[in-house]
Amino acid sequence: MAKAGPPHHFTASVFVLDQTREHVLLVLHRKAAMWLQPGGHFEAGDADVAAAAAREATEETGLTGIRLHPQLAGLHHHPLAAAFGRCRSHLDLRFVTVVPQDAPRVSEESLEVAWWPIERMPEPTDPDLLPQLRRARQAH
Repeated sequence: MAKAGPPHHFTASVFVLDQTREHVLLVLHRKAAMWLQPGGHFEAGDADVAAAAAREATEETGLTGIRLHPQLAGLHHHPLAAAFGRCRSHLDLRFVTVVPQDAPRVSEESLEVAWWPIERMPEPTDPDLLPQLRRARQAH
């Protein structure tokens, strides 16, 4: 589960939806060079998987008071580009939260952070993101 662990490891992320569930908050990821949901690696101080996901979402968006839906929204396995160093793939545990559409802030891991209509996603993004978002917003 640790970033320093094996080249294939778990991460945690969050689909941050607005209260209408029509918009999603995405980050333009610096290493991946695409729009993705906030998330990342586990740290020693994380109490559990949900705590890691909430911490990552807070760090990457600047939003505070993030409370996750307790049920996982999904698990996604994806290979990584060479920019990720020794990490070769992530098994990403995905959660959902619904928050007011407040102004986010950019972290050092991201080039930009913005709200997007789910049905008009930005490019480039992971092609699996839209179908997963649609399922997550209906289930949560």
